[in-house]
Amino acid sequence: MVLVSLLRAAWILGTLPIVIASIPSSKLNAFHDLLLKLSGRGKTRESSSRKFSVPQKLFCHFYILAVIWTTFLLAATWLYAYQITPTVSEPLLYSSIASHLTGVSHEFSFQKSRSSLREYNYGIWRSVFLLLLMETQVLRRLIESIYVFKYSPSARMHIGGYLTGLFFYAAAPLSLCCTHALEVFKFLANLFAEFIVKGKDRMQVKEFDVWGLVNPLTQLKWYAWVGAAFFFWGWFHQRRCHAILGSLRENDEKVDDYLIPRGDWFEYVSSPHYLAEIVIYGGLVIASGFSDITIWLLFGFVVANLVFAAAETQRWYLRKFDDYPRNRYAIIPFVC
Repeated sequence: MVLVSLLRAAWILGTLPIVIASIPSSKLNAFHDLLLKLSGRGKTRESSSRKFSVPQKLFCHFYILAVIWTTFLLAATWLYAYQITPTVSEPLLYSSIASHLTGVSHEFSFQKSRSSLREYNYGIWRSVFLLLLMETQVLRRLIESIYVFKYSPSARMHIGGYLTGLFFYAAAPLSLCCTHALEVFKFLANLFAEFIVKGKDRMQVKEFDVWGLVNPLTQLKWYAWVGAAFFFWGWFHQRRCHAILGSLRENDEKVDDYLIPRGDWFEYVSSPHYLAEIVIYGGLVIASGFSDITIWLLFGFVVANLVFAAAETQRWYLRKFDDYPRNRYAIIPFVC
């Protein structure tokens, strides 16, 4: 529970300053400007301000980290889930497998009911499902950062925002499986130790079964698939909105010019790619069954951060373009 508590504390501490800075009070203007300076990037950041900043094209570092870390967590959690899935329904064998792999005493695991063991196993496969969704997101974002976006040479972001991005893409995938993460890491450590001591040929590994890797995912509850539907709804719209933004800078000679984006959700809000991101993480909340506080706090951070950034983007568009559509909201249609 230490890891879970640390992640929850991190999301709360990350969200509170944004919420405070968003309060419309003249007494908080200085704090709002400070947070805006730390989080501003690209067009919403003064191009002449280069102190403590890095090029915005380093955004790709976020997604390189995210792909490597998410892939590792997905592979490790999937292997762990596969290894503890019982091949027979006899509860004592189930208990013995779980106690061996998790390090829980046999006496304790034996006293667990069959339903609690089944729920434990289900929770691990749910984490695998959430990490699979996350993997599709970070892989697409990495491809977009390389092939879709053409960052202006003058576009920069504060080093604080850069470090925050690295933290986010390290903590977000971990938050999707944190309930079982320490057990997974212990399982991998034991597997590695066994490999060192016995060698590959003498290790006892469960017979590989492709159907055994996939079948438990097909037995997830209805809310997992509803969450996945919401996730991919946001996923596809974010992909389309990013393509629209990328097409505005197809002319390399005018990479510093800005145009009004149009099409898809841009007809309703100024930052539809942020709105799509909220839908994506909302889908993860639904797919988790609404019961994981850590994922709720992750979602809260995403919403607070993107609403704050979208509000500043909206103000920038209105200052930049006299003919900017006045009926567009910042991020959420008919709300803000």
